[in-house]
Amino acid sequence: MSFLGFLRSNVRWLSAGVLLTLVSSFGQTFFISVFAGEIRQEFGLSHGAWGGIYSLGTATSAIVMIWAGALTDKFRVRSLGAFVMVGLALACLSMALAPAAWALPVVIFLLRFTGQGMNSHIASVAMARWYVATRGRALAIASMGYAIGEAALPLVFVSLMTLFYWKFLWVVCASLALACIPALLFLLNEERTPQSVADESPSAGMNGLHWQRFSVLRHWLFWAVIPSLMAPSAFITAHFFHQVHLAEVKGWPHAALVALFPVYTIVGVLSTLVFGWLIDRFGTARLMPVYQIPLAAGFVLFSDAESYFAAGLAMGVMAITVGGQATLAVAFWAEFYGTKHLGAIKALAMAALVFGSAIGPGVTGFLIDRGLNFEDQMIGIAVIIIAASGLVAVSVNRARRMLTVTL
Repeated sequence: MSFLGFLRSNVRWLSAGVLLTLVSSFGQTFFISVFAGEIRQEFGLSHGAWGGIYSLGTATSAIVMIWAGALTDKFRVRSLGAFVMVGLALACLSMALAPAAWALPVVIFLLRFTGQGMNSHIASVAMARWYVATRGRALAIASMGYAIGEAALPLVFVSLMTLFYWKFLWVVCASLALACIPALLFLLNEERTPQSVADESPSAGMNGLHWQRFSVLRHWLFWAVIPSLMAPSAFITAHFFHQVHLAEVKGWPHAALVALFPVYTIVGVLSTLVFGWLIDRFGTARLMPVYQIPLAAGFVLFSDAESYFAAGLAMGVMAITVGGQATLAVAFWAEFYGTKHLGAIKALAMAALVFGSAIGPGVTGFLIDRGLNFEDQMIGIAVIIIAASGLVAVSVNRARRMLTVTL
């Protein structure tokens, strides 16, 4: 089937995936960090204190995700997605109503759990379970919601902050999240086959088995891959989280740095579509060891960037990896461990990914407070990413011999 034919035949369900990932933006770092300056000023926080609060709330959401992520094996996307959107709307309201700094860890937990955590998780598990031969393309298309959010929302809300009080804008976010619920219910009024729960048409993983959560936890491949999943989550999150600080260090207006985000988004969109095709063509084993190399290169380039052009080039190179991160990880778990218990398995990986996004701002913020600017940390970040990729190369090459079932 051609790409356009695939879109026409599946537009209803693919659109639901895009909607879920788009709405997740309100709990993503690239959006929350737009308000970093206002939040720190409102509550009298240093970079390290704000980073610590963000890390605490995010880490707590990672722990809860271990349990909550398994709900995708039991409930339809239609029901669970609508419920989580209500939770996200309440989380946005909690940011608008936060009375003092002590409330921020709870606010960040709610935003990260419902936005970055569950909305993203529901979308990716649905695509991986609904599609087999075209899994890569489905994941790539559903990921377009992230791209739309990254490209549009920071620019829109930075502009709106010149006109409205920043807390009022979080009320707007809550209203938008609620407004998306009827759209999701309409798109998923007709169920797709295979169904969106685990008992329908599961695909097996290594050794022809339907791996369960505890079996995965005891398997060496899971632990070998986790560092490489945490690294982009930690450091891309830190990159966006410290955007106000980074603009100050570079001597650029914050709006000028935000204006580069569409470059990151455009390249990320193209990369996501390419990776979707590559997954369907070659599988995940050949791609997992190499897809993070551009991210390492991008951090090296950004550390030395002195012009907007150089910074835009660096962000474009970094975005190549983002396309792989959006599609490869979910497809990898489905290919190597099967889809029957995919929600529970991916919940473990999602918890690790969210935990990585908690570590990044906290550690880098701590170093910033002690005089090591974020741009000076970037070379070390690149080294960590390369090391994690090397571990994946060795591990996946060994594990691929156990793939006895072709998905």
